[in-house]
Amino acid sequence: MKYLIFSLICTICIQLSSCMNGGHSHNDNHSYHGSNTESSNLIDTTIHYAKEIHLANVKQLTNGGDNAEAYFSFDNSMIVFQAKVPKWGSECDQIYFFPFSDGDMMESKPKLLSEGLGRTTCSYFMPGDTTVLYGSTRSGSENCPPEPERRADGKYVWPIYPDFDIYIADLEGNLVDTLISGPGYDAEATVSPNGDKIVFTSDRSGDLELYTCDIDGGNVKQITYDLGYDGGAFFSPDGTKLVFRSSRPKSKENIDEYKQLLSEGLVKPTNMELYVCNVDGSELRKVTNLGKANWAPFFHPSGEKIIFSSNHASKRGFEFNLFMINLDGTGLEQITYDGIFDAFPMFSYDGKKLIFSSNRNNGGTKNTNLFIADWVE
Repeated sequence: MKYLIFSLICTICIQLSSCMNGGHSHNDNHSYHGSNTESSNLIDTTIHYAKEIHLANVKQLTNGGDNAEAYFSFDNSMIVFQAKVPKWGSECDQIYFFPFSDGDMMESKPKLLSEGLGRTTCSYFMPGDTTVLYGSTRSGSENCPPEPERRADGKYVWPIYPDFDIYIADLEGNLVDTLISGPGYDAEATVSPNGDKIVFTSDRSGDLELYTCDIDGGNVKQITYDLGYDGGAFFSPDGTKLVFRSSRPKSKENIDEYKQLLSEGLVKPTNMELYVCNVDGSELRKVTNLGKANWAPFFHPSGEKIIFSSNHASKRGFEFNLFMINLDGTGLEQITYDGIFDAFPMFSYDGKKLIFSSNRNNGGTKNTNLFIADWVE
């Protein structure tokens, strides 16, 4: 369900605030600001804020639509990502492939891998960089599934589409295999840097838990068991640990609400914290206790820190920025400073690059674009 949260955030944020301007990230005329509180009467063309000291040579890769969850190939020469871009013909999130040798996607359309069938999410390169996995509802229908209607109680919810299964496709978009399938939700899969394991989220137990499997889809093992939505998991650089975000209801009221919504195929993603554990689920521990929504975590190349998106510091509730924190919960540091939305960070396998999604420089639209930067320690 990582694919839904940025749509909600972008919608709310743009309705409440006007920021960012369209334009190419490689334009030398882009301004640099020390603050994310520009006048609402001005169009902000910033792609790199002065306080973003860990980023250098920031480049915008896309220009329009919703682009998110871009993940590097093992050799760092390509990315695979999901996007809903009207000018590309996508009515809901689809999976695209882009080699950096092509420059950027500001004017050109990247290769579609998911064939425009169903809704897709969470793509990731498989070892060898000739195939990718991704989640799709294509087994239920070739059409985009309906989104939940606005609820009378006003709660914002995510749908847990039971048709989501995990597929493998080659770089021409040909479906090679169905990796994980069965009744219920199977999605949010990522691959170990060691190339031997996959982690994914499933509701096959009756709750949304994490599972691991071998690279061929065999040897499926459940690794989390507490009530709540466990998802968005990634492996550490050495492949021994996992980081993920979870909503863990504790009060009777919250537990009852969670169970009722889940019985309707829905979840409410408003309170999430970060957790780490070994790949077998042992030594589970909570990393953040910041409140609000802390999500989209990814390990720092050292394996000792986590970069993630959070609105915990927001006074208005909707500004999401990237932060970094030690595995023991100390050393919290803000990394990005856009006034609306930064999320979905991933480090390249060599640790030299960071790719992320942001609402910066979007001309006051709802567009969420991809940005890549050199990482500076």
